[in-house]
Formats: sequence, C-alpha cells, structure tokens
Amino acid sequence: MNRMQANLLLLLTAAIWGGGFVAQSTAMQTLGPFWFIGLRFAIAAIGVLPFALREGVGKPALKPRHYRHFLLIGLSLFLGAATQQVGLQFTTVTNSSFLTGLYVVFVPVIAVVFLRKQPHWIIWPAALMALAGIFLLSGGHLDQLTRGDFLTIVCALFWAIQITLVGMFVEDSGRPLMLSTVQFAVCAAGGILAGLVTEPISIDGVLGAGVEILYVGLFSSGLAFVMQVIGQRYTTAPQAAIFLSAEALFGALFGALLLGEKLGLLGYVGCGIIFVAMIMVETVPEIARRKAEAR
Repeated sequence: MNRMQANLLLLLTAAIWGGGFVAQSTAMQTLGPFWFIGLRFAIAAIGVLPFALREGVGKPALKPRHYRHFLLIGLSLFLGAATQQVGLQFTTVTNSSFLTGLYVVFVPVIAVVFLRKQPHWIIWPAALMALAGIFLLSGGHLDQLTRGDFLTIVCALFWAIQITLVGMFVEDSGRPLMLSTVQFAVCAAGGILAGLVTEPISIDGVLGAGVEILYVGLFSSGLAFVMQVIGQRYTTAPQAAIFLSAEALFGALFGALLLGEKLGLLGYVGCGIIFVAMIMVETVPEIARRKAEAR
C-alpha cells in the first residue's frame, strides 16, 4: 500500500466515523454513555479477534513490549471515547463536532513538543485550514462553553495521543489487527466497569439502542479503527489527522440525510476548505519529492 492509498483508506475511515456520530447521539436516549462504550467495543473486539489470531499464523510471537504499547493505545482510546460520549450529554452536536476536530492541531504539536519531530511544513497551514473548515461546518459560531465542551476538548487531546501512539507502534509490531483487538478489549472492559459503578442497565435499554450499538460496534469501532491502524502504517500521524478530520464533514452530511439537519452556506464553505486541506497534504509533499529526485 502506498501513501496515497493509505490516506484514501483514512478518508473512508472518517466517513464511517461520521455516520457513527449520529448513532452515538441517538443511542443515549435509552442507554448510558459508559454502557454504550462497553458494548460497542466488546462487539468490535469479538468481531476482529478471529482475524487477529489468523494474522499471527507463521509470524514471530509478540513481545511483552508490544502488548504494553497496545494497552497504552487502548487506554488513550477509552479516555477519548469516554470524554466524548459523556460530553455529548452536556453540549450540542455542533459544538462537539467542532471541538473534537481539535485533534488535527494537537497531533503535530505533540510531534514537535514530545517527539522532537518536525512535520512537513504543509501540515501547519493544512491543519489550521481543516480546523477553520470544521468551525464553518459547525455554523461559524460556538455557544457559551459548557462542561460538555471542556470534556470534548479533553477528548480531542486523547484522540491526538491515540493517533500519535498508533503511528509510533503499529509498524514495530507488524500486527495491526492484534493491536486493534487489544485496544477494543481495553475500551470494552473500561466501559463495562464504569457502567457497573455509575449507570443503570436494562434489557429494554440495550434493545432500544441495539441498532446503534451494532453499527458503531461493527463499523465505527471494529472496521473503521482497524482501517485507521492499517492506514497509519503507510503515512504520518499529522497527515492521518488531516484526513481523519473529515469526520466532521461526513457527520454533517449524514446528519442532513438521516436527521433532516440543514447544511448552510458556511457549512458548504467549510467542506470545501477541508477538502482543499486534504489535497494540499497529499500533493505538496509528493511534488517536492519529485522535484528533489529530478535534481
């Protein structure tokens, strides 16, 4: 897989996540956020486990450090999912969509501050453009910040950490499906344990959110996060963040199609800016590389 194919795979991941955002919102009408997290990731772990076991056939056994890395990725994923899901109870979908997109800025900042890695210069203007596009997609304004908004900002930081850690460790292990299975299992265990302590649970509640749990568990969690891990083997974390930020774009489109929400002029402008940012990230480094080879 080349870098362009990997980035297109990440774009498809963002599309699946965008559809899952609608399901995450409607599921909490009958089910608490932690139980929803626990059940969705349990389904994802069970669905990916057979493929993860098959992936290891004929390959060297994973070392303890690999599992430590997988657990760390799972913890960051759980904290991101938990703060986002709980935050949705106290803020609007518009605010949550925009604020979650802050990870597109956090990822290159983490690369510079903690990893001492300088991204390609195009990442900075592209990240700011993507963030501006997400802001316009949200309507060009934010309501007064609530505790849900602050939780969503924390969520964006954990998403950025998860994206960064995947970029660091997936190639070392060479086992993207086992990485995905372990991180799903960590999220499932964390969600179920938190749900047992803090939230009521009933069969009717689970059945009432059954469609949402299955969609998010099998597609937004199982399929999409596996695609993210595979795609990040062939691209950089800052570039991945740009393409994954299109989640807000697809979320708005699915909101309009499934919930009857309207996308105004600013929203369409925001979509265009995000698209241009993705094209810049894909084409500028490739043009520079070809020019360097020509010299």
